[in-house]
Amino acid sequence: MRKMIDCRDYPSETKCSLVIAGEEEEVLRAATAHAVSVHGHTDSSELREQLRKSLKNEMPQPA
Repeated sequence: MRKMIDCRDYPSETKCSLVIAGEEEEVLRAATAHAVSVHGHTDSSELREQLRKSLKNEMPQPA
């Protein structure tokens, strides 16, 4: 099942509205890069684990 993470679930000063969806490892890589480059986090195993726990199942889009 595809996974997703939505910045709107974690309000920030930047009011980020990015949604990332795809296979779990793809989303984790992209979300980590985004958290570092946009939100100023440090890339670490702790950050990746926190992001992994925040992933949700993507709801299928109606055809």
